[in-house]
Amino acid sequence: MKHTLYLLPLAAFALASCANEDTIEVSQGREISFRPAMSSRATEVTNANLQDFKASAFIGSDVYFNQVTFSRDGSFYTSAKDYLWPGDDTQIDFLAYAPSDLTGVTVTSENKTLENFTPAESIADQVDFISAQASGTRSANESAGVPLDFAHRLAQIEVQAKTSNDVYNFEVTGVRIGRPVAGGSFDFDSNAWTLAQDKTDYETTYATAVKLGEEAASVMGADGNAMLIPQQLTAWNATADGANAAQGAYLSIKLRITAAETGTQIYPFPSNGEDQWAAIPVNTNWEAGKKYIYTLDLTHGAGYVDPNDPDGGKPVLGGPIKFTVQVEDWTDTPVSTIDMKTSSDDAEK
Repeated sequence: MKHTLYLLPLAAFALASCANEDTIEVSQGREISFRPAMSSRATEVTNANLQDFKASAFIGSDVYFNQVTFSRDGSFYTSAKDYLWPGDDTQIDFLAYAPSDLTGVTVTSENKTLENFTPAESIADQVDFISAQASGTRSANESAGVPLDFAHRLAQIEVQAKTSNDVYNFEVTGVRIGRPVAGGSFDFDSNAWTLAQDKTDYETTYATAVKLGEEAASVMGADGNAMLIPQQLTAWNATADGANAAQGAYLSIKLRITAAETGTQIYPFPSNGEDQWAAIPVNTNWEAGKKYIYTLDLTHGAGYVDPNDPDGGKPVLGGPIKFTVQVEDWTDTPVSTIDMKTSSDDAEK
């Protein structure tokens, strides 16, 4: 989703007079400010929660101002110091990004990059990352404003789950996004990521279980959805590489399964008893600015034991319980012959 900010001038600049009373136009420009037109959610940057951002401006190859913080000021975003439109209709090129406290950002005329960005391992601490570039001139944009279209540069991940299986109760108390690439660098000119090599797990857990039913329900908890670097995932080979030496990608939920009629615990395995995760391989191509909603259907199974656990790769539930039946043939058991002769027969004799 793209969000639009407008660069809007606010205050007029004064004229100065020389000793000979000739009037010199210092600037007809006005203060550069930003007016948002965006939309909502906790970790997602929107009109409602964007408090400030950094902006840079260029006149040709020269830096006009660099990584200046623009903060919310009523309906606008303004800087602590005023930066004004030049009066001669010179074009200004703008680059902006949020959050404003990002580290590793370099902005020059030759190099506009975010280096070594790593999402927080805890999903609760992850933040959205947006950026935009635009150009404007005084004549075209002093009154109308310069449209500054912010785009999301990360992929948003949500995991939901459901089941139509009424034989078991399925309760979820956490979600894990296993082994995507953990970091990368972003080029503001090409809007492209260069991925690092390291991979990690991103997870969240919570105390109040989500009991699954026929309608899909989010299992992300109160911390919200994940914000991760766009990339092509390579799936975990659960059957051939249970311990995941190859660092394949998967989704995992912290799961408890009990028999619906008796309450007997089925998973975590009765032989184990401790909380365990249930995982499924994924190989999605995450693209920037897209929200990926995975719906895990546990009607016919519950995936594999998470590769971080000792039983990694073992099916959580086997196939349906079934029986082979053989009814033995009757065994003939001879009994001594019984004479059907009656007592009257005996009397006539």
